[in-house]
Amino acid sequence: MCGIACQNAGMDIVSSKPSGLRARKRQETLERIAETGLRLFSRNGYEATTLDAIAEGAGISRRTFFHYFKSKEEILLDWQLRGFSASLRKAVLAQPAGKVPVEVVRDAMLMLSVGFRTQEFISIDRVLRSSETLKARKQATYGLHEQALYATLMERWPDPDRGATLRLVAMASLGAMRLAIEAWIQAGGDRPVDSFLHAAFDGLASEFGKPSR
Repeated sequence: MCGIACQNAGMDIVSSKPSGLRARKRQETLERIAETGLRLFSRNGYEATTLDAIAEGAGISRRTFFHYFKSKEEILLDWQLRGFSASLRKAVLAQPAGKVPVEVVRDAMLMLSVGFRTQEFISIDRVLRSSETLKARKQATYGLHEQALYATLMERWPDPDRGATLRLVAMASLGAMRLAIEAWIQAGGDRPVDSFLHAAFDGLASEFGKPSR
């Protein structure tokens, strides 16, 4: 009864395994390159770190590097943008029901803050502030973060009538996060970042007239 259909299904299963393995290896290589680059940026400085040094540290050729990143600047942008947005989306969608949107975002950010490695975060932020080009690219990513967070909130509350207010939540929440991280870095990272996040969101909530916790 199965015939060709079952044979094709079996072929699909077999062919999908190498494809999945390739994708996993590619992701592992990408992460290894990014981690090597970030480590070298923190230790030697952004300008002093060459592509050859990153490639050698990651155990790949210079040519292979360009299959993953167009430039060493992209490593910083990947760290700041794609990793954060994906992690925040997952954390937002994992929050339990019964919370208002700003509480969901706050608690998602608090969840992510547990994984912040203080000195690494501060060192990389210092690199991002080390040139006008990098500072401009850093500022530009905040708009992309806002779009990604807004899309996630709409995914959780798919009501077109709430679009404007959910965009406001995304803008205000990311603003609170930026202020919290700036205060945390200025304080040298001696206190947990979650205390700064709580303070920023408490200030945001007080301005809107509703206690956040």
